[in-house]
Amino acid sequence: MSCSLVYITTPDLACAEGLGAMLVEQRLAACANILPGMRSIYRWQGAIERADEVVLLVKTKTSLLETLTAAVVAAHPYETPCVVSWPLTSGHPDFLKWIADETA
Repeated sequence: MSCSLVYITTPDLACAEGLGAMLVEQRLAACANILPGMRSIYRWQGAIERADEVVLLVKTKTSLLETLTAAVVAAHPYETPCVVSWPLTSGHPDFLKWIADETA
C-alpha cells in the first residue's frame, strides 16, 4: 500500500479546518494536521505578494491523490490553490497501515 503526504496552503484557520474535516469525513485522508502562522512571499500575476497563511498537511493513500486534489480545488477559495504531494517511501508500518485502513 502506497501512502503520500499532501501539502496544502490556505488563507486562514477556518479554511484549513473546513478542508481538513471534509477530507477526513469523506475518507480521502486519514489525518489532517493544521500548522498556523506561515508567512508566504510569492510571485502572482507579475507582482511580488506577501500573505499570512495556514498549512494543512494531509496523510492519504497515493491512489486517492487525484480525487483528493479535485475535492480541495473545488472547495478552496484560491484561484490556484497549492496542493502538492510527496510519496511516503518509509515509515512506521503500523502507522502506514492505519492510513490505508482509514481511507477509502
